[in-house]
Amino acid sequence: MSDLHTATENVLIDERVRGFPPGHPPLPLAAIGTRGWKPYDGRMALPLISLDRQAFAGNVELMMAYVKSNRAEIAPHAKTPMSTALAATLLSAGAWGTTVADIRQAAVLLKAGQRRLILANEIGGVAAARRLAALLGHYPDAELHVFVDSTALVEALAFAWQECADLPPLGLLVEFGAGRAGLRSAAAAAAILDAILAVETPSFRLSGIAAYEGAAATADPEETRLRIDGLMAMTSDFLPKIRARIGRERPLLVTSGGSVFFDIVVARLSAVVAADPACRLVLRSGAIFFHDHGVYERGLAGLDARGGFRIGGEIVSAAAGFRPALRVWAEVLSRPEPGLAIAGMGMRDVAMDQDLPRPLALYRKGAHFADLEGARVFRLNDQHAFLTLADDSDVAVGDVIEFGISHPCTCLDRHAILYGLDPDHSVTAAYLTSFG
Repeated sequence: MSDLHTATENVLIDERVRGFPPGHPPLPLAAIGTRGWKPYDGRMALPLISLDRQAFAGNVELMMAYVKSNRAEIAPHAKTPMSTALAATLLSAGAWGTTVADIRQAAVLLKAGQRRLILANEIGGVAAARRLAALLGHYPDAELHVFVDSTALVEALAFAWQECADLPPLGLLVEFGAGRAGLRSAAAAAAILDAILAVETPSFRLSGIAAYEGAAATADPEETRLRIDGLMAMTSDFLPKIRARIGRERPLLVTSGGSVFFDIVVARLSAVVAADPACRLVLRSGAIFFHDHGVYERGLAGLDARGGFRIGGEIVSAAAGFRPALRVWAEVLSRPEPGLAIAGMGMRDVAMDQDLPRPLALYRKGAHFADLEGARVFRLNDQHAFLTLADDSDVAVGDVIEFGISHPCTCLDRHAILYGLDPDHSVTAAYLTSFG
């Protein structure tokens, strides 16, 4: 056990953190899972966010089986939970590495002991390059690969690596893109390749190709497929062009794949990667391990409609296999009129960018009371959720509502602790997040 892990487990938590019982003496993080608390037993402060540990473990097992079956690797995107403990869990389950979105996130993971990272983003200019160099100067055993889509960034990084001695090797991933950052043509990518090869050193060199297909999505499934197909074609066509310049021995990465269209990535890139013995395909899906009751629920339904989730050559239902693992819990504060309930949860507590939360179940006097079929959240204030109910609904002030969420990435970042629940809803673990 590392010194940092021990220090994290010993961090004292008190009522300044959502969920922690008011007035309770501070507890080390590791002790929170020993008290037998439940989100609806009246002791925990609400609202709070929880992780169904069994669902999470099943999602991890299923996604790792998919990756292995399709001869790919995965570096799960840590930006979803920003939990070093959960990132370590994914590495233990077989992940090749971890993905981060910026330099600060890289610092969090490096400090936690992780050493193989993909920084799946451009970082800025000379000042940002110097910040990255200053960080990596403390981790000589690190392996970091960063996206580049401009000669300005290549030059900035090269300058920073020439300026500082004893930096670990930096891998540059030429990024193709559609809808966000990334190069839009093979000609533009060729210019970036020229710029990299002109300044390469043993510790500063091309390490592969990158893309992110999710930004190419539109409301039209067919248009989305065509756009992603075009992006994957540019990506795969560029690999032989790189090999013609650098030879066949250098290890290279081809990385793409979010949590909705990773099947298209595998289908379009597997053949070109398999034909190159020194190349590996690395997916970066992160939210898939948490799933949800909204945007990813719809995304996996679309994946099933494509017949894209295959393990061992057989089509498997992703929608049936993956389970939503996140919940937000809140009390009913008011029943001001028939058909309306107001719960103590709002924009400060739950995601709303990809749908509003979904009421799932009602708890009363420390026990499950009813499922909430037909109830709907129609509006959020800062700290209030407005629910429509049947006029004769039995929902009462003081009841606790279990909500499903849509879009884990913009929900988890509102919380300092994610409470891990066992099947009986007892808190058996607590995970610190590091969103800054």
